[in-house]
Amino acid sequence: MSKIEIDAITAEFFGAFDNRGGKAADVARIRRLVIPRGVIVLTGPKYTVYTMDEFIEPRERLLADGRLVEFSEWETSERTEIAGDIASRFGEYRKAGVLDGKPFEGGGTKTFQFVRTPEGWRIAAFSWYDQS
Repeated sequence: MSKIEIDAITAEFFGAFDNRGGKAADVARIRRLVIPRGVIVLTGPKYTVYTMDEFIEPRERLLADGRLVEFSEWETSERTEIAGDIASRFGEYRKAGVLDGKPFEGGGTKTFQFVRTPEGWRIAAFSWYDQS
């Protein structure tokens, strides 16, 4: 059951950025998926550590202001290890959209650390490396 819940949270995480077909992205749902004071780190190409607001706010703007449209990202492979109330997931992802009128595709690697809380599984930390 835990793996099914972790799969669902991960899919919801990736889905938060989807604005295909003119629908509004729901980046704010990340606040529900990540524990308070969760750790958010971009390792490359430019190392950055984010607070929740620093991560969400610019992405909400980018996905809502018309600069980035028809955007989605999705996991292409993963491996998840669960030990009691902690879990780790390491996966590859792809992304595609139209940025400033130009189609693009890319991908990278994301890692998630999960913890089981009284409300169920949540993300304690996530990090990613964009390969493109």
